[in-house]
Order: sequence, then C-alpha cells, then structure tokens
Amino acid sequence: MSTGFVHEALFYSSPDEYVAGLVPFLTEGLAAGHPVAAAVPEPNLSLLRDALGEDARRVHLLDMGVAGRNPGRIIPYVLRDFADRHRDAARVRIIGEPIWAWRSAVEYPACAQHEALINPAFEGRDVTIVCPYDTNALDPVAIADARVTHPLVTERGVQRDSDTYAWEDLVARYNDELKPSAEAVTFRVEVPDELSAARRAFAAHAREHGLDEGRTEDLKLILTELATNSLLHAGTPCELSLWREGGELVCSATDGGRLADPLAGRRPPERGQLSGRGLLLVNDLADLVRTYRAPGGTTIQVRLRLGEKPL
Repeated sequence: MSTGFVHEALFYSSPDEYVAGLVPFLTEGLAAGHPVAAAVPEPNLSLLRDALGEDARRVHLLDMGVAGRNPGRIIPYVLRDFADRHRDAARVRIIGEPIWAWRSAVEYPACAQHEALINPAFEGRDVTIVCPYDTNALDPVAIADARVTHPLVTERGVQRDSDTYAWEDLVARYNDELKPSAEAVTFRVEVPDELSAARRAFAAHAREHGLDEGRTEDLKLILTELATNSLLHAGTPCELSLWREGGELVCSATDGGRLADPLAGRRPPERGQLSGRGLLLVNDLADLVRTYRAPGGTTIQVRLRLGEKPL
C-alpha cells in the first residue's frame, strides 16, 4: 500500500468518463475499509450518488457548490475536516471538485491557489485526493494549471506524473494586486478603540447597498478580525475599504505587514487553541477571500453576495 499524500487531477470529457473514473476509486476504498468522501458540485453530486446505488450511504457526500463556494473554506472545513476525523485510518480517500465552468473570473485565481495549497496542507498524510476537471467545459488555462497543481494526472484512463508540477510557482503567479474601487468608502484604523466607529460606518453603508441584517453582522465580524489581525499581528494600522461591485459587497483590509504563511486561515485550530482563528473565521463567513502579498504589505479582499443567506 502506498504511503504519504497523493494528489491527482482526473481529466474527463463526459458524464460517462466522470463515473468511470471516480466510482471505482470510491468503491475500492469502501472495499479496503477506507473512509471515503466526495465533495463535488451539482449535477455531478447526483451523478455519483446514482452510480453508487446502495454504496452511496457509506460515502460522505457534500455539495461543493455550497460547502466550497469560497475556495478558502475547502481545506479546513471540507478536506481537513473529513481527514482529521479519520486520523487512525490506513488511508483516507476524497474526491474534491473545486473548479467548474460557472466559476467567475474573480473566483478562479483563488480556486487555482487552493488546489496548489492542498499539497503543503496534506504533506506526509496518508490521504488521497482526486480532483476532477471537465476538459470540455473548462478554459484551457484551468486544464494547464491543473498539471501545475497536481503531481499526478490521469487522462483517458492513463495515470502519469505531471511534467509541469510546481505548486509554489502557481501561488506566486496568481498573487494579483487587489486595489479598492475609486468609489470605495475608506476608514483607517490605527488603534483598537477606532474599530467600533469603523464597524458602525461600514454597517450603515452595507445596509444602504442592500446587505441584510444577518450578513451585516457577518461583515462586522469580518471587519473586526481583519483589523485586529493587522493591529496585533502585522503591528501596523489597517486601511479598510468597502464598495459595491455588481451583486457583491466587497471589503478589503490593507496593512504594512507581510503575511508569509500561504496556509494562514486554512488550518483548522488545534484542540484548546484560543487565538489565531481570525482569518479562519473570515474564510468561513465570506463568499470569497483573496489575498495579495506584497513586499511592503498585505491586502485581504472579502466578498459577500447581496440578497443571499450565509452558508
């Protein structure tokens, strides 16, 4: 039996190829006594469920379109959540499909970086994660990037090592500069006592843009965590910005610190851990989180969809 982490991209071009490539991976895992999960978006989730038949009851099935709408949630709340509950298993098997044709251009860089960051997040773990890619529906860039983020690639039933695997290069390539809109409302927080005024001001603007009360409370929590992270950990003031972009409310926080850890906000807290949960909470509450790491500072951009309830 192989040991260590296995990360594979499975290329498919039809529902039949999808089922043929993935169902044996699940059923073989069940036969071996491995914990097995599949987190994929609809309609692929129903496709797997129907193909599995009675075995579907033994597979942990999740709609990735819901659980992984923010790619920053997937490692801590989907993949690690399942794998960590089965630490004593000889091997854990997971199907994770985070990239689909209706992902937006704004979402895609975060999705690609997520796929890259799975590698350090599971290094040394006896876990196999297979990530399906629809070669007919996805942009060729996404297919090429899959070869960069996955050390193994399976295409037309043939598995081989990727000759372009370089996950760190991809994380750096999608380190896009994130600038606030010219129409943004801004607030500079230099000391903790100034945070309450910023929260009140931004909450009022959020309501004007149509954010409901529940999501406005989420926004206030996000602002608190972002500003506190800047003040306490970066040790610099935080410039908060808020604006509307189409059907989303966008908030960004910029400080003068360097966020060196690429997995910040993606590690589940250890038992008894009381601090260091801020960015994890932001990922849990937001519909999308992107980070720009510059030599002289960091910007974290958060998006909340208007007119929708939280996950």
